Amino acid sequence: MQMQQIHASNSSPSYLIPHTPSVRGIPHHSFQLWSRPSSFPTQWKLKRVSHGCRNDVTKIKAVAVNKTETAVKVKAIVSVQPTIGGIFSSLAIDADDLTDLLGKSLLVELVSAELDPKTKLEKKTIKDFAHRTFRSTKEVRYLAEFEVPEDFGEVGAILVENEHRREMFVKEIVLDGFELGPIRFTCESWLHPKHENPVKRVFFPDKSYLPSETPEGVKRLREEELQHLRGNGQGQRKKFDRIYDYDVYNDLGDQDREPDLARPVLGGPEHPYPRRCRTGRPRSLKDPLSEERSSTVYVPRDECFSEVKQLTFNTKTLASGLQALVPALTALITDKDQPFHVFSDIDSLFDEGVSLPPGEVKISTLLPRIVSFIKEKGEDILRFEPPTTMDKDRFFWLRDEEFGRQTLAGLNPCCIKLVTEWPLKSKLDPEIYGPAESAITTELVEQEIKGYLPVEEAIKQKKLFILDYHDLLLPLVEEVRKIDGTTLYGSRALFFLTGSGTLRPLAIELTRPPMDGKPQWKKVFKPTWHSTGVWLWRLAKIHVLAHDTGYHQLISHWLRTHCATEPYIIAANRQLSAMHPIYRLLRPHFRYTMEINALAREALINAGGIIERCFTPMKHSVLLSSIVYDQEWQFDLQSLPKDLIHRGLAVEDPTAPHGLKLTIQDYPYANDGLDLWAAFKTWFTEYIDHYYADSNAIQSDTELQAWWEEVRTVGHGDKKDEPWWPVLKTKEDLVEIVTTIAWTTSGHHAAVNFGQFSFAGYFPNRPTIARTNMPSEDPSDPEWELFLKKPEVTMLKCFPSQFQATTVMTVLDILSNHSPDEEYIGAAVEPAWEQEPRVKAAFEKFKGRLMELEGVIDSRNADEMMRNRNGAGVVPYELLKPTSEAGVTGKGVPYSISI
Repeated sequence: MQMQQIHASNSSPSYLIPHTPSVRGIPHHSFQLWSRPSSFPTQWKLKRVSHGCRNDVTKIKAVAVNKTETAVKVKAIVSVQPTIGGIFSSLAIDADDLTDLLGKSLLVELVSAELDPKTKLEKKTIKDFAHRTFRSTKEVRYLAEFEVPEDFGEVGAILVENEHRREMFVKEIVLDGFELGPIRFTCESWLHPKHENPVKRVFFPDKSYLPSETPEGVKRLREEELQHLRGNGQGQRKKFDRIYDYDVYNDLGDQDREPDLARPVLGGPEHPYPRRCRTGRPRSLKDPLSEERSSTVYVPRDECFSEVKQLTFNTKTLASGLQALVPALTALITDKDQPFHVFSDIDSLFDEGVSLPPGEVKISTLLPRIVSFIKEKGEDILRFEPPTTMDKDRFFWLRDEEFGRQTLAGLNPCCIKLVTEWPLKSKLDPEIYGPAESAITTELVEQEIKGYLPVEEAIKQKKLFILDYHDLLLPLVEEVRKIDGTTLYGSRALFFLTGSGTLRPLAIELTRPPMDGKPQWKKVFKPTWHSTGVWLWRLAKIHVLAHDTGYHQLISHWLRTHCATEPYIIAANRQLSAMHPIYRLLRPHFRYTMEINALAREALINAGGIIERCFTPMKHSVLLSSIVYDQEWQFDLQSLPKDLIHRGLAVEDPTAPHGLKLTIQDYPYANDGLDLWAAFKTWFTEYIDHYYADSNAIQSDTELQAWWEEVRTVGHGDKKDEPWWPVLKTKEDLVEIVTTIAWTTSGHHAAVNFGQFSFAGYFPNRPTIARTNMPSEDPSDPEWELFLKKPEVTMLKCFPSQFQATTVMTVLDILSNHSPDEEYIGAAVEPAWEQEPRVKAAFEKFKGRLMELEGVIDSRNADEMMRNRNGAGVVPYELLKPTSEAGVTGKGVPYSISI
């Protein structure tokens, strides 16, 4: 226990002794007064200094008063993580080890939080070279020592220079020796060598400050660090850069290699789109508006994956595994359009596997879960683990009730809408696309619901729901049909809400616009009890499912989470200081997203990439996401409650849980999602209340306002004039904005990502493409005769090819995987949140609510009355359970979009 002396005039010194232990080095404010025995050293006095803390909290600082002791000895312990292929990657001595031996590894400078009271200028920094004191395979520590004068004041920042030849990953710096206890600087950052960039790195302590509360001694550093992160918009970015800037999506095409791989630039008036991170690569030789392709894509250095994450198949496979797998599949399947000949061939992918050709890269080391290494044969066997859906019920994909259930509790539960207008009618120009009236008539619907109630009454009672891709896809049909090996329709699927709360499919409408001299063709298919009708219904479902799967991957997944989030991240790093409380609140929700997006531009959404080769509508896939962004995307509708209201799946009701009454009470995505949304909103409200006294503080926060302005006018600049953008004026506005962003990166992304292999690993349940026309579109065609003789063969030809199916199954297994170092929501408190007891307490409440949610979800899944998540062969809905084990589990909500 530390004792602190109080000097009073003409009296004996006394000592203040705390009643209780200190919290993170900061003593409590309850003391006892003791007289000083003559044997006690007259060394310290007590000085109370204000740190601008909220709620009139003050800190106690000890300063030397003995004129022979004018400084405090302080140690700086720098913790560095050994890196693969970087510093300390082996125990062999190299040039950097010699630098360590000479004690010239890291130059560390302490920066005072105070200005010189006389000159009103920044105080001179205190410097020392750190020398290595400890080294293991898990951690390397450096030590610097300082003599800190009594008038130096509180340390407001640390400057560091890396004298090594290679970069290092600095985890934290701890200053020890101050009477108040250690001061922690959480870095979690790559420190580049001085010879690459002579600008000194600045790290701020874990305590957060609004711009107006920044200590005077570090105001300049706060602003200069932001200026450095913004860059000047010039030049090609280098690997070690930490610069955040914007660009359009002009790097998806590869026209320099092949003319057919040219793609339009996404971003701008013609093709509106969110912005991505600027790389500054040279321009394409054949298209001056586009960047040339390269083997690597720049992301700011601190956005890169941790090395633990790099060593798991999540990211390692995306970067290199796919580059090895696709050539292997190409060698194995010479005919890319070859279908599966019988259903047993599909089952063999899970039962026996397929031998892959030998290659320089052992694919088994890159895809350990789905590629079995057979030692006796010494070869790679492509053999998939059965997804949980198939494992529970091998015929789940055939059932109509499962078709309806998955619109509420499947891979894409965010597209089902309430029917509010009747009759159904297209909004497209009938002069171009044909008659607008739907072929789904009142008589047909009433026949299907068998007199239960008239259509008008069904709509009034909110019983009819629809998956509607008709107007979105119809304008693309003619262009897509020019591509070999695929086809397209505009589509609608109508559902009826039964008394048990499940959705029963009523009808599917497929439409082809006028083309090739033929008039519009449209046809309605419905469940029936005749063999021809049954098989046509099954084929129509394949087309709708392919459309829904494409929309899921391109819109619900890529556009709404990965793509839309990147501007938030770029703007945050350009406009919010690392010591800003909102930056520190959102930072966990942004980790690794820019890197995974860069990998997607390399191998998934690029011209000729996995999406274009395997998904509807092939080479027009990413263009489709631009069309949806232009027509449908709104920031406010990324809020789960507002999205549900917009789709007619909920109405506002102050008496209902979360203020919403669901149209379908058993809607697993909404039930669990609203609980998670509410937990986030409560946590964020308490956090924001701590840092902002009132709405004036929101409006006067220059960094916060600049961030939100840049998100709207630059990052999502093609929509900057839309009236639906929230205005950031009140604390309630800020809570809604950050909750929407956090929900998008965590809950929404988890719901549409981590069930991909479970629901689509057996591809007949979620085909990514429908390759052949309906046989009834032209009954004189030979395909009609084949259909009548062997309808199963017709179905297999419509499904994805062997190449497409195996490629997509591999990718979905990778994307559905949790890495061992996954950062789940609420699992661990951020160091900065621990600095304020009120914030830490709010986080602990948030954590507790998430633990409760785990049990609530389990109880819902066990409830036999909830038929959309419980039943024979039904996979429980666990996608929004907050935590998970590593691997493909179908549950777990990470903070960020990290895969």
